[in-house]
Amino acid sequence: MKTFSEFKLSASMRKQLASANFVYPTPVQEEAIPPALEGRDVLATAQTGTGKTLSFLIPLIEQLATASMDTRALVMLPTRELAMQVLEACHNLTHGQVKTALVCGGLAEGPQLNEIRRGARFIVATPGRLEDYLSRKLVKLNGVKMLVLDEVDRMLDMGFKPAIQRIAAMLPADRQTLCYSATLSPAIREVASLYLKNPVRIDISSELKPSPNVKLQTFEVPADKKQELLEHLLETNKGSFMVFVRTKHGADRVAKRLSRAGYAAAPIHGDRTQSQRNSALRGFAEGRHRVLVATDVVARGIDVADVGHVVNFDLPREAEDFVHRVGRTGRASSHGVASTFAAPDEAHALRKIERTLAVTPRKYRVRPNNHQPAQRVSLSA
Repeated sequence: MKTFSEFKLSASMRKQLASANFVYPTPVQEEAIPPALEGRDVLATAQTGTGKTLSFLIPLIEQLATASMDTRALVMLPTRELAMQVLEACHNLTHGQVKTALVCGGLAEGPQLNEIRRGARFIVATPGRLEDYLSRKLVKLNGVKMLVLDEVDRMLDMGFKPAIQRIAAMLPADRQTLCYSATLSPAIREVASLYLKNPVRIDISSELKPSPNVKLQTFEVPADKKQELLEHLLETNKGSFMVFVRTKHGADRVAKRLSRAGYAAAPIHGDRTQSQRNSALRGFAEGRHRVLVATDVVARGIDVADVGHVVNFDLPREAEDFVHRVGRTGRASSHGVASTFAAPDEAHALRKIERTLAVTPRKYRVRPNNHQPAQRVSLSA
């Protein structure tokens, strides 16, 4: 296994990595960093939690250190939370020696524009807000020589394809582009063909699988009994819970019912203000909220340590979303539990996810007329 000291990195970068206790690169870092340092375009498929942020941060920071002062790097991501995490990782790696700018909705325009106009060389943005600034001619990005498109699959799911196209058209054609996605669907291939030139292909996600550290279990439960079952799990299990729902309204409804039942719960979704989202995340991370009720769009940007239990209150639409959700627990060497609620009319969709992932969760059935809502069902039944 390689170490970071074997890469062609500057002395200052090696020192920063050593001080942060980064010794061994993850597979995506080992494969992506060398060609990216050479200026090659990269097309990588890798799941969240594989270390891909560092795999593009290191080459960008290294190249900015030796480039002219008007050279800029632009990273585009689907959500504010992801953008803020990348910016924080950059600050940790450079100790503020690289001027940065955060461009996203939910925050005041003035400070964002001032950071860019004052010479920010590392810009982290969500497509909607950045396109708005460009269309209003408030900023120019003609100095961008490095572009990162992270979580491209999620950006396309959120409808950002037209915005990405218009932003890319305003950037210099002579640039390096690094593209990251959890999967390589036809839509992702189209993006790669439009924006990448002879890219180095890296595949770290050939096998879509939940972590073996996560105990999987499913509950067949009538839709009107899901809230009761959730409260039963909270009563009979210790630790923090991250609950996934399909809609913003559903997140608010579940969180309010939990609060009325005496549980410290907070919702987080796209309609919450940035301060509300930050407060919910901070409260959850610090243990003041035991339960965080989230939608998928926001959840992809959440990285909180020691989540004990994930609950799929609403069934995820795709197997990929299932893996991302349950991946919020059982991280690193820790263990966790993931419970999936499925109403009778969702049984077929649940079986499809299980077949795709080749998993056999423990199965339970809710008994609505009993104080003990879950009864073990034989796996062979």
